[in-house]
Amino acid sequence: MLKLLDCEATGFLGARFAAQALLSGQCPDLIILDTNMPEVGRLDLLEYARRQVQWKNLPVIMLSTEAADVTVERVMELGADGYVSKPVTIEELEKAVNAAFSKHQKG
Repeated sequence: MLKLLDCEATGFLGARFAAQALLSGQCPDLIILDTNMPEVGRLDLLEYARRQVQWKNLPVIMLSTEAADVTVERVMELGADGYVSKPVTIEELEKAVNAAFSKHQKG
């Protein structure tokens, strides 16, 4: 879907690979994390990224099959810039991406 929105996208098969890419110096403009990634706790990568100075202001959107208010509240408390429930439409994703970028341009 990101490619349909004219965004360059790189996918990773797990949090370990995404973390390795970040640690090797890759710095994307945006991260979309699934709350149910293999290899790590549900929100570990989000918490880790928010503790790192170089990624503290990197826009992060969480993606999940869960839509419970408590889950959404928790990821927002941890520093996510948006939350999108699966299945997601391209319009919902575009809105979340634009909102995340707007938030960081203002802040």
